[in-house]
Amino acid sequence: MLRFVSALTCALVLAATGAAAQTPSAAERAQALELYRHIVQLDTSVEGARTPEAAAYLADQFRAAGIPAEDIHVLPHGATAALLVRYRGDGSGGRPILLLGHLDVVPAHRSDWERDPFTLVEENGFFFGRGSLDNKAGVANIAATVIALRREGFRPTRDLVVWFSGDEETSGETTRELLSQHRDLIADAEFALNSDAGGGQLSEAGAPLFFFLQTAEKTYASFTFTARNPGGHSSAPRADNAIYDLADALERLRAFQFPVMWNDTTIGAFRASSAVTAGEEGAAMLRFAENPGDRRAARILSANPHISTLMRTTCVATMLAAGHAENALPQSATATVNCRIFPGVPVAEVQAQLQRIAGAGIAVAPIDQSFASDASPLRADVMSAVTHAAQARVPGIPVAPYMEAGATDGVFFRSAGIPTYGVGGVFIRSEDEFSHGLNERVPVESFYGGLAHWRVLLTTLAGPH
Repeated sequence: MLRFVSALTCALVLAATGAAAQTPSAAERAQALELYRHIVQLDTSVEGARTPEAAAYLADQFRAAGIPAEDIHVLPHGATAALLVRYRGDGSGGRPILLLGHLDVVPAHRSDWERDPFTLVEENGFFFGRGSLDNKAGVANIAATVIALRREGFRPTRDLVVWFSGDEETSGETTRELLSQHRDLIADAEFALNSDAGGGQLSEAGAPLFFFLQTAEKTYASFTFTARNPGGHSSAPRADNAIYDLADALERLRAFQFPVMWNDTTIGAFRASSAVTAGEEGAAMLRFAENPGDRRAARILSANPHISTLMRTTCVATMLAAGHAENALPQSATATVNCRIFPGVPVAEVQAQLQRIAGAGIAVAPIDQSFASDASPLRADVMSAVTHAAQARVPGIPVAPYMEAGATDGVFFRSAGIPTYGVGGVFIRSEDEFSHGLNERVPVESFYGGLAHWRVLLTTLAGPH
């Protein structure tokens, strides 16, 4: 998970305009903490392989809350597993809403951490633990909210379908299998709310700045560049050398920039950020939002790599392998090139462009299957509900769309025609964001605030009006 691009938020100076208006009950906080503590203690990385235990544990909690057993599905997949739960509504509000999270985490080793990564530790105003942010806070918030609503007798106006995948951090196969083989379980969902993206940004001093709503993700695709020739003895160098040929191709790639692009999400993000971004960059954001494609504005924004990635497809060399002996000319040389493709651009189109850059003597090939998706539309009902939820916690806080440069399970749902919105309820400072890193953490009160966030979202979008 990559929550959002910090370069668009580091200059924000908006102060909080009010206190939280929603307070979860003591019982709901206790239930959420117990869920959170239990799933964090399970090593659900590919090394720990305890994701099936996490899925089974949460299935038991949903059953205990009164969700019928036939609406709870633990779906095994190799060494992992996913969980799907249907909270049935009366159907008056429309098609189902998907609620997304993921149970798995990236590996963490005790020798590297200050604390046991698989024990939830509360210290200095934070919850520490692997997955405490990515994404077990979201999982616990969704599960605790659905369980609380069920126990209170809340009858949604549409089905709420909880989907906790089992391998978002690796292959995403559990979600891909859901969409290809178990599509009936999600009953033609209208849209999805993803806890693994979006969220609130805090200033360095801890003041709420912005709430970011993720509505698009760049497509992740990797390719190999491979040069080959007969090789020979290093004492007799040839004019054609696989390493040099590959280096020439990579130099051409280094000098190449894909064209500037934009969509409703990036325009909305630039417009919102321009108001609180100082200097030339802020002015360029506004000029680009008002006149998409403005060359001077694009040139200024492109100088910042964190902003440039929001404006175009990017491809960069990340790995090299070449040669077979120090006293032999290389018979092959290969580079891995990783691309983050702008929404709506076909992967094949990018591969063709890379081949033109590399030249006829270099073979360009995809490493794995990629999943491209368009940006989700800025639905009025979702935008309104998210604004309501964010401003219930921080009155007046701005809500802005953004595009993820990384990737979540959301890309698979968008590819399958289900608009997906990153609406995670955690507010956090950029300097405390340690997803995938050491000493991962979440502010304690931000975790509990996520309960209010999800309750407002679900009752607004699936409650009686």
